[in-house]
Amino acid sequence: MLLRMSNLFVRTLREVPADAELPGHRALLRAGYVRPAGSGVHSWLPLGYRVLRNVERIIREEMDAMGAQEVHFPALLPREPYERSGRWDDYGDNLFRLKDRRGNDHLLAPTHEEMFTLLVKDLYGSYRDLPLSIYQIQTKYRDEARPRAGLLRSREFLMKDSYSFDVDDAGLEASYQAHRAAYVRTFDRLRLDYVVVSAMSGAMGGSGSEEFLCPTPVGEDTYVRSPGGYAANAEAVVTPVPEPVPYDDVPEAHVEDTPDTPTIETLVAFANEHFPRPDRAWDAADTLKNVVVMVHHPDGTHEPLVIGVPGDRDVDPRRLAAQLEPSEVAPFTDEDFERDPGLTKGYLGPQVLGKGSATGIRYLVDPRIVEGTRWVTGANEHGHHVFDLVCGRDFTPDGTIEAAEVRDGDPAPDGSGPLELARGIEIGHIFQLGRKYAEALDLQVQDEHGELVTVTMGSYGIGVSRAVAAIAETTVDDLGLCWPRVVAPADVHLVVAGKSDDIVAGAERLTAELVDAGVRVLLDDRSKERPGVKFKDAELIGVPTIVVVGRGLAEGTIEVKDRRTGAREDVALADAVEHLRRLTMTG
Repeated sequence: MLLRMSNLFVRTLREVPADAELPGHRALLRAGYVRPAGSGVHSWLPLGYRVLRNVERIIREEMDAMGAQEVHFPALLPREPYERSGRWDDYGDNLFRLKDRRGNDHLLAPTHEEMFTLLVKDLYGSYRDLPLSIYQIQTKYRDEARPRAGLLRSREFLMKDSYSFDVDDAGLEASYQAHRAAYVRTFDRLRLDYVVVSAMSGAMGGSGSEEFLCPTPVGEDTYVRSPGGYAANAEAVVTPVPEPVPYDDVPEAHVEDTPDTPTIETLVAFANEHFPRPDRAWDAADTLKNVVVMVHHPDGTHEPLVIGVPGDRDVDPRRLAAQLEPSEVAPFTDEDFERDPGLTKGYLGPQVLGKGSATGIRYLVDPRIVEGTRWVTGANEHGHHVFDLVCGRDFTPDGTIEAAEVRDGDPAPDGSGPLELARGIEIGHIFQLGRKYAEALDLQVQDEHGELVTVTMGSYGIGVSRAVAAIAETTVDDLGLCWPRVVAPADVHLVVAGKSDDIVAGAERLTAELVDAGVRVLLDDRSKERPGVKFKDAELIGVPTIVVVGRGLAEGTIEVKDRRTGAREDVALADAVEHLRRLTMTG
């Protein structure tokens, strides 16, 4: 394979694009791999498209090797299957909806569970047909409210989604583990660092799921890990529930005038000054913070919801959203408070909350707020707080919710030690769907006794374009991109560093010999560019091996540079082809 810079459809940029947020995305734009086509939509240029297809090839090879078979669905789909599964509404505003000229509803597919289910239902009806795993690599669409981070959060993206179909749960477990092993091999081949963490199933449904995350400070997912091996997406962390606390000796709750205490910090300071405790000082963890949100349900209804958390923690919007999905969460506005006079902004307490209360508003609390715990919180009156309010004596929540922020040092739910927070890019997600979609779409087969049984399913996704972005973000340096050879657009970036006939002819001969030897070459044969420009472009583009054919040719040598380490060596021209061929074979 040979690409010539002299006619390649590429334009490198010296200036950093103003709207590019992440280092890898900036380099992809500067090096001419992608170009923005609109908000959350990108065009792939020749170099970028080669990288994308190399990632796709590795994924396809591993899926084929595990016995999955490739199919291909349209991206434009009818409404009816998604209505039967409930996801026409559950996806909310994230779904691209449109009508054809006859007024029929369609959507641009965010995922294809329904279509895979219906295809298997159409063709298979016996347990003898199963197990089955089928997959596709297809463009997906989600109407992201705030597309950002280049290829990481976009409205159009390339995804590999596969689905397993089994007669029983034991079969699902085997299919799930087979896919999990295939993902491990795939990401190993892509040279991506990754961790596997427990995750939320979200709108996909099912009994359990795991994410493959690529650790990087620029990742948009927060996950936790413990010394003993526990790992989970922060949204999926389960809080260890304390034992109930005796409260026989706790005084009756009493309301106190607490002027000028608009924050937790000022409330704690006021309490320590005017109501000191005999045993220790008050701190933020002794206060009960009540956060009001508005929940918008897929059926178009909405309701206020109050979340109670210890005052030393905030409500994590992503954890809260994951718990309430497919409903969506919005801030509670001043106008909402005006419409609900039973809620006293800034001084809200649980005494007026819960089903059957004066407001009737649901009240869910952090799992740490157990029976007998003692709190300082709002008294539902401006400028006043209530002290010694005891859970189970003075108020009863409607339930618990995992919405409080997770922090470094929190205990792991399995007892394996303190949690450490890290960030990562989601590159894969696997789900044990169970029978959600099979039941909704009536996918059944006859078992060995002739009885109809509902098929159980698994769903497995890899973000193909996200994987390109993850590799870029985790390999980029101050000079530009640094692709692993397995996904790079070429093996060798050969720079013609001179205009003499001897240098040009020597570079052309070496290029032809490398191509004949199976080495993929990007040849910078531009006659109007100075060597310095070519060198900078070679470092920016990020092919793993840079070869310079220049003045050393007169002594029978070329320069070979490792793009990642910067190591350089002079190699005899007579040995160059074999030397470079070995480099490409070792990766």
